[in-house]
Amino acid sequence: MSHQPAIRLTQLTKQFGSVSAVDHLDLEIDAGEFFSMLGPSGSGKTTVLRCIAGFEQPTSGTIELFGQDMTGKPAAARPVNTVFQDYALFPHMSVVDNVAYGLRVRGVGRAERRRKAMDALATVRLEGFADRRPAQLSGGQRQRVALARATVVQPKALLLDEPLGALDLKLRQQMQVELKQLQHELGIAFVFVTHDQDEALTLSDRIAVFNNGRIEQLGTPRELYEHPASRFVADFVGTSNLFDREHARAVLGREGEFSIRPEKLVVHTAPDAAAGAPSATGTIVESVYAGSSTRRVVDLDSGLRISVLESNDRTHRVELDRGTRVHVSWNEEDLRKLDSTGPETAENADVPHSSGVQERQDS
Repeated sequence: MSHQPAIRLTQLTKQFGSVSAVDHLDLEIDAGEFFSMLGPSGSGKTTVLRCIAGFEQPTSGTIELFGQDMTGKPAAARPVNTVFQDYALFPHMSVVDNVAYGLRVRGVGRAERRRKAMDALATVRLEGFADRRPAQLSGGQRQRVALARATVVQPKALLLDEPLGALDLKLRQQMQVELKQLQHELGIAFVFVTHDQDEALTLSDRIAVFNNGRIEQLGTPRELYEHPASRFVADFVGTSNLFDREHARAVLGREGEFSIRPEKLVVHTAPDAAAGAPSATGTIVESVYAGSSTRRVVDLDSGLRISVLESNDRTHRVELDRGTRVHVSWNEEDLRKLDSTGPETAENADVPHSSGVQERQDS
């Protein structure tokens, strides 16, 4: 028996005039999976979500939902529901009436729709707010109401278009936990669009990294972070020290492009502390204290700038002022080679090695 995903996109293409927002995309999303589409503005992720929802019709390609071809079908005919960043709550309705609205449209009786709406509010722990208006709620509470309204009609999949984007950092982190718990409780596919890589890493079972209407890499959070397949993924998902072909050849003595994460590097002040490991000398140009960690910015003698992330535990309590001469070391297995055939560790590259990396920050 062949595998039937919750969502299957085949050669999906969407053009706006001469611009290809989505370019011959193939994608499968499983039922019960928390799947994130991550990428910068204009990468195509929101257009894909809108095509799945039925708010946009593809230029070409097919959209299958639970084994049924839904290409060209209106949004109301699709077994999915969407949660938007602006919540789209009716200000003149009570919370319970907002949640029950979808049931009302479907012709569900008053008593039954109120019961189901109250059950949905209990799922998001807002049953005590049923008679309030949206204006009387906090941002996080309004977001929960939007989630309850989207799930009360029991969709087979929930589509979320940057639903936490309007929240402050602390509330956003709290809602991330609640969203993940809700997805586990409901057991349905969540398709989540975001440009926030930390959010995607925190929530997702799998992530598709979008770039120019295509998927640059698809994998688990760990796979994307630990084994980026391209310079774009290494640069966009987290912070990486990157070096291009020219720098790899000149500094590392290698062919290709490479990356290494800041937390994989170690700063030493003693010349012999890095003995036995590849290393490079340089000068501290900045130390940024961030509570649980400190970020060191180092200009190597080769002219390259790198970033080192140190955990502020008992082993890292030395203050390093600007101008301090240091040695930066790493393990060979933490270097990643970036090329079109996918990621590999530097130790697998059949070329001699040296030292040095070039830093690129998150965009």
